[in-house]
Amino acid sequence: MSSIALERNEVIIGVDTHKDEHIGVALDGLGGRIGELTIPATGAGYARLLAWARDLGRVHAYGVEGTGSYGAGLARFLRRQGELVVEVGRPPRKGERRADGKSDPIDAEHAARQVLSARRPPNRSSPTEGSRRSDFSRSPATPPSKPIRRP
Repeated sequence: MSSIALERNEVIIGVDTHKDEHIGVALDGLGGRIGELTIPATGAGYARLLAWARDLGRVHAYGVEGTGSYGAGLARFLRRQGELVVEVGRPPRKGERRADGKSDPIDAEHAARQVLSARRPPNRSSPTEGSRRSDFSRSPATPPSKPIRRP
């Protein structure tokens, strides 16, 4: 898996999204944790997150969980502000991750680290992914060579 090369002064923000509030964690370009912020899931909260992130340095990207659900409003807001938003997968759940339970700041950091490592789930709405789906649905697994005769 390839990773992106950033400078220390560049910033990646990871966001764990929820219905009423979002938790953001900032990493520097080398992966060091530099801050954490909890905001309400409102336009004013989104603006606060954006200002906070920009105060930390040049923002490379935002890794946002749930851009199709609780993170949709934030993703739209950030894109309108000219920011790069990367949809990231949720961290592994029970039995697949840490034994000490769920932690929103750790989940937000996980989102930022996915961007830093360039690991992310496929974008189901991208033209490439869409064509893969449609190509797959049109072509059978084994093309018929001759018609099947029934006795």
